[in-house]
Amino acid sequence: MKRVLGELRIIGGDWRSRRIAFDADPAIGLRATPDRVRQTLFDWLSPLITGAECLDLFAGTGALGLEALSRGAARCCFVDSGAPQIAGIRTALAKLGASERGELVQADALRWLPSAGRYDLVFLDPPFASDLIVRALPLLVPHLKPAHRIYVEWSGAPLVLPPGYEWLKSKEAGRVSYGLIAYTALLT
Repeated sequence: MKRVLGELRIIGGDWRSRRIAFDADPAIGLRATPDRVRQTLFDWLSPLITGAECLDLFAGTGALGLEALSRGAARCCFVDSGAPQIAGIRTALAKLGASERGELVQADALRWLPSAGRYDLVFLDPPFASDLIVRALPLLVPHLKPAHRIYVEWSGAPLVLPPGYEWLKSKEAGRVSYGLIAYTALLT
């Protein structure tokens, strides 16, 4: 089968306008978060990003974690079950001179979560035709730092949050819905 390459662009920070190739195999439905959605997200996160410890769960292209690193996050852990996706993120980090700031984990995200560290920012952008956001949120609670934020992106029916979570911001862009949430018992 012929390999299909996609491209994403870092839209802000130290690596602004850098382009990163990724494996865009249509069979796995891999897609990067659109530029305008990333711009809104990182506008929301701008007061929190510098020095943040991030988790890009269901990383795919790594667009969200790479954007966070470009804008001053200290580190990002990228988790994805696909070997081509992890290899692509590894290549991107090396090209950007940031290999030491990224941790790469090839694993089923939900099975890996119990061994996770603690994070300031979490990016949850799994395949749209899944219930992975709702399944991941309860597992994340012990891994959230007090001033955390969680980004969620989905398509279709409204996302119903599990008990203890609250919407901080939300928007829509075409068929994509996205927002920032937090586990309220931990907020400082």
